[in-house]
Amino acid sequence: MASFKRLSLILMTTAASAALSACNGADNVASPGAGSVVIVTPTPSPSPSPTPTPTAPITAAQFAAVTTQAGLSITADEQLAVVNAGTNNNVSGTNVLNGIYPLTASSATTAADPSALNAFFTSTNYVGALNGPTDTSFQEWTCNSSTAQFGGASLACTAVPAVGTGGSAAACPTGTIDDGLVQTFRACRIPAAVTTDLTLPKIAGVFYRLRGQTEIGTDLGATGGAGVTLTIAAGVVIAADSTEPTNDLLLVNRGSKIQAVGTRSAPIIFTSQQNLANNGVSDSTQGQWGGIILLGRSTTAVCAAGTGGSSGTPCQQAIEGVTGRFYGGTNEADSSGQMSYVQIRYSGIAISDGNELQGLTLGATGSGTVLDHIQSHNSADDGIEIFGGTTNIKYIAVTGADDDGFDVDNGWRGFIQFMIAAQKVSGATADSFSTEIDSNGAEDLIPRTWGRYANFTFIETANAPAAIRLRGGADFTFVNGIVKTPANVACVNMIAGETSAADRSTIRPANAALQDQGPPVFNSVYFSCQGR
Repeated sequence: MASFKRLSLILMTTAASAALSACNGADNVASPGAGSVVIVTPTPSPSPSPTPTPTAPITAAQFAAVTTQAGLSITADEQLAVVNAGTNNNVSGTNVLNGIYPLTASSATTAADPSALNAFFTSTNYVGALNGPTDTSFQEWTCNSSTAQFGGASLACTAVPAVGTGGSAAACPTGTIDDGLVQTFRACRIPAAVTTDLTLPKIAGVFYRLRGQTEIGTDLGATGGAGVTLTIAAGVVIAADSTEPTNDLLLVNRGSKIQAVGTRSAPIIFTSQQNLANNGVSDSTQGQWGGIILLGRSTTAVCAAGTGGSSGTPCQQAIEGVTGRFYGGTNEADSSGQMSYVQIRYSGIAISDGNELQGLTLGATGSGTVLDHIQSHNSADDGIEIFGGTTNIKYIAVTGADDDGFDVDNGWRGFIQFMIAAQKVSGATADSFSTEIDSNGAEDLIPRTWGRYANFTFIETANAPAAIRLRGGADFTFVNGIVKTPANVACVNMIAGETSAADRSTIRPANAALQDQGPPVFNSVYFSCQGR
């Protein structure tokens, strides 16, 4: 019907135009030609863009977990207020990560300059451990798993390390013990007691074997002389012996050193012997050996009986996981050597509750100890635990730890920059934090636990109270971080356990006499809590 009406209108218009032309003559003012009709099509109004539903601001109860200790607690509102007292923090963020990498090159929130805290820190203009989705700083020297895909030339953590071929004809270097062939590799065992300097060169087809508690040097005490040095070449593979039941571990005693310096393309790999066979380990493998322990002569706050205070003997303490091996002294610049470009795979053993072997354990190591570019993968306990000391660390990744990523206590005082804690995708134990910062309930022992974290990415998957636990009166500043937690998990858990509600050490005002800086400080930290 609409087409018929339109045709009638055109015919009527044509007839009228012809009649008008006949009356006025051809030389009059021009008019549209016969049958021409100008039709103006109206421009439709654009559909309004849908307004995105804004994410509701996080509540204090969602942001912070409350724990009561000694009858005291720090409320969720108080914890949120501590964080909001800093600058450029976003407590109501949503996910900005693709795995461990930022989704975009833009910083998730305005960054601070960590070098203003101390010259140890590199100046950065982004938050998190990685500068956008194309940052390669953690690639190649790390290994990939479902927990964290570093990309680039990083190989799978389950892959057999590059031992090389030719093991049947290879000879073990002086100072090691020939244990014959394992698969096609020559096993050269490190003696249980290394009492003279020992060098482990890279030899194609050779791996070095740890059997039982392998010690570098003997304990020379808090003030003794120089011990021995274990030197490990780039690309060397050291594997724990799977043929016998003792806890295999490497321990460097006070006064001795480790010089394990790999390269980006040839990291030194500490792993389990099972990892030397194809399909010998899986993505969930953990706890197959005891890890690495470095013991030093720097300061510690928790002292064994008869040491510290007015005893006349420097404060020292027995390290976890082994019997009768001590750490501690008075030399804050002490050196236990260097570990650079190192992987520690499938370690960690819980001997008893509170007595565990980690991936890497530091006992009062000093600022002369150089630690950088280290990955602890699938530890059955903490990725790294630091008991006292003054060692600083750069570029460290803890992937797949079954307990805490970074556990620091007993008066550690130091700096860490470029740090990643990414727990298992399947979730770790129910009391596992990306970082647990503590003074072991001894709120006012000196030295007070004190640290600075800069450029960190914490990806919490465990159903723990929070990603960051801070307690025991420890003093911390957090700069340029990204914190991500799953549903039902808070971002922060601050705890104080002093003797009165007026003296909650973790958040009380500064007190120089007690080395107390006051409440923790958060600047330029982006929080994506509760699966937001």
